[in-house]
Amino acid sequence: MSESKFYYKCTDCGTEYTSESIIYLCPACKSKNTTDKPPQGVLKTLYRFDKIKTENTRQELISKIVNFDYSDIMPIENPVNYPPLKVGQTPVYKINSIDKEALPFQLYIKDDSQNPTYSFKDRASYLVSAFAKERNIDTIIAASTGNAGSSLAGICASQNQKAVIFLPASAPKAKLTQIVMYGAKIVPVDGNYDTAFDLSIAVSEKYGYYNRNTAFNPLTIEGKKTVSLEIFSQFSDTLPDKIFVSVGDGVIIAGVYKGFEDLLKLGLIDKIPEIVAVQAETSSNLVDNVNRKEFQFAAATTKADSISVDIPRNFYMAAQFLEKYQGKTIKVSDDQIINASIILSRNSGIFSEPAATAAFAGMLKMSRESTFYRNEKWLVLLTGSGLKDLNAVQPFLNIPQAVKPNIEAVQNLL
Repeated sequence: MSESKFYYKCTDCGTEYTSESIIYLCPACKSKNTTDKPPQGVLKTLYRFDKIKTENTRQELISKIVNFDYSDIMPIENPVNYPPLKVGQTPVYKINSIDKEALPFQLYIKDDSQNPTYSFKDRASYLVSAFAKERNIDTIIAASTGNAGSSLAGICASQNQKAVIFLPASAPKAKLTQIVMYGAKIVPVDGNYDTAFDLSIAVSEKYGYYNRNTAFNPLTIEGKKTVSLEIFSQFSDTLPDKIFVSVGDGVIIAGVYKGFEDLLKLGLIDKIPEIVAVQAETSSNLVDNVNRKEFQFAAATTKADSISVDIPRNFYMAAQFLEKYQGKTIKVSDDQIINASIILSRNSGIFSEPAATAAFAGMLKMSRESTFYRNEKWLVLLTGSGLKDLNAVQPFLNIPQAVKPNIEAVQNLL
């Protein structure tokens, strides 16, 4: 094994691969994949942790992480290759009450809609773009339900790279608009996300384009893990007891775990917070299969489009993390998600899309089911702006009709 800065390890068979050439799935496990099950062979990016600890004191490593220097555990050699847009370092807010009622625990929300294209997906696009630039690759393609596509399009625009996005023709107009405005090429696919995903890989293999797809390109996890490194910085030695994460494909939650696992391997934390995977009841194929011997799935129908997934592409890695670190799972209905969107907006001033507020809905549901959480510290990860998907919430809003311009008419609305 070459002593490069990083290398890859298959999450299924354990085979290790050098980072000298671009690789996606483990070649050995990839040959076993079928269309009715999640793909095997997803690779985990690993670093020379012993070497890093030898070359840095614990305090030096803490100082680097706190100051957002992740260079020791990132696959980029020269920081000049990162895009110029400010990605990450998103704010954390404390919520003291909900509907004027005090909470029995400390509640925080981390708002990743503050990223350049208004979603968490920028973290992965940022790293993939830098990796491509470092290797003089100028075209990147991806499949998306909208957020990953608009993210890649925006990040590539800032780097003068070409982005090609495959997505279901039914994707929300706001997300399609973003992608086109950034100058990317779109390929609307007659089918769902899985159809778009498979087509993008086929095109990538035929024409040699660099592929950003999550649960395919191992570097997307590395970009997403930065949220955990930030949480370490923002909470210092008192990490949250629970972190609530909306789950679809299982890639974001794997990234959250991977960041904390890297901190654990560096000796900077003693344990990983309890991660709570939240899925929509009508798109729960990941949490329903965590303890099953044979994978089974049902067609997803949730209104939360970004977590509407039939076959979770990163199921095996996410399930391994949940089992290894004793994570929790919870399911919420679409009505609970929409209601949570309204509660969140009116109590925090943050408007998140349904796929993001699923995590907040999971927090609300768990808080009402038990009284054992007093004095705990909870964090909800919000992954996308509500402006991404207005259609999902508009039917539940009461917007008054126009009034005549006189005081009496206005008074009736107050």
